[in-house]
Amino acid sequence: MALSTTQSIWRSGGGDQTRTAYCGSGLLAAQFYIANAAATGANVVVSSVAGAPNLILPSGAVVVSVAINDAGGGTINLGTTGYTSGTSAGNIALGLTASSVGTTSIGSVVTGSATTSMAYVTASSNAAGSGTVGGYLIYFVQDPLVGQQSV
Repeated sequence: MALSTTQSIWRSGGGDQTRTAYCGSGLLAAQFYIANAAATGANVVVSSVAGAPNLILPSGAVVVSVAINDAGGGTINLGTTGYTSGTSAGNIALGLTASSVGTTSIGSVVTGSATTSMAYVTASSNAAGSGTVGGYLIYFVQDPLVGQQSV
C-alpha cells in the first residue's frame, strides 16, 4: 500500500522496471477563497482565515476544473500573475459562474492553459461578481520527463 502521493504515482507504473509504462501525473486540489468577487485583480487566498496566504501555483500547473462550494454572485475571471514578474501570466477561467455550487471543467470557461512559471492566482469580476466565493482548483503539473522517473 502506498503511503504518499509520490508512491501512488510510482506504483501506477505497474512495477515496470524498464520504464516502458507511462505513469502519468497525479491530480492535485488547491483550496481557494475570494473575499470580494467584485474586486479587480485581487490575489486569491487559500482560506477565509485572516492573513491566509496567497494561492500560488507551481510552474507547469494545468487547471482542469474549478469546483465552487461557497457561492457568491454573478461570474468571475480567474487568472495568474507571475510570482517574480508581477505581470499577467494567463487565464485559468473566463466567465466562471460564481452564483451556484458546482464544478466547471476544461471547455468554454476553463482554459486548460499551463502556467509557464510559478504564479499567483488572481480574481476579478466578469459580470456582477459579488460576495465571497470559495472552492477548489483541480490541477496537475505537466511532467517534463514524460513518466521516465517512474522506476
